[in-house]
Amino acid sequence: MATEVKLLGIWPSPFVFRVKVALQLKGVGYEYFEEDPFNKSPKLLESNPIHKKVPVLIHGGKPINESLTILEYIEETWQNNPLLPQDPYERATVRFWAKFVDDLFWNKAFAAFIAKGEAKEKIEKEVIEGLEKIDGAIKEKSNLFNSAAGGESIGFLDIVFGVIGYWLPIYEEAGSMQTHTQKFPAIAEWTTKFVNHPVIKENLPSTESLLPFFRQVHEFVSSASNN
Repeated sequence: MATEVKLLGIWPSPFVFRVKVALQLKGVGYEYFEEDPFNKSPKLLESNPIHKKVPVLIHGGKPINESLTILEYIEETWQNNPLLPQDPYERATVRFWAKFVDDLFWNKAFAAFIAKGEAKEKIEKEVIEGLEKIDGAIKEKSNLFNSAAGGESIGFLDIVFGVIGYWLPIYEEAGSMQTHTQKFPAIAEWTTKFVNHPVIKENLPSTESLLPFFRQVHEFVSSASNN
């Protein structure tokens, strides 16, 4: 039942996007609640009292937090249309690269997005090193990237890597970052296939709407750091 599953999110979030895509691929109906990041609802604060952030999936009244954890929960709860490979080694490899991507995005790319001067340049070099590794992984392990391999289905890594292929270039423009994600050939090719998948198209916010939002985020963070 749609009322049994609820999702708390904000529309520009790549992590909320992940959950929406996974639920749709599994054919799971859900009720969506748009949150205000500056005026968080009692439901969000109650459901995620530790981090107080989205996404939060509520299933049968029980909250699940953090997008990678939510994806794993969805995969285990609704076993049709599997997102993870069956082979244990391949599943472990997928989980490794999923964590690598999130660490790169949060610990490096977002830091570069808000940094200035020499500090920004230093972090950008670290982001580029990470992108080189991701580009190599897409080439060497294309069987784990369903859309990169030309498949019609979307897998776990496809969903996770969206933050790199689609959102990071927006961060680059909004935050004047010199990391040039789309210059990496495997990432660029994968992104083209990914964004043209019907389920992705249906859930993906447009760059025209995301870019002004993240420019505002960048301006807000920059002005706050100057005070």
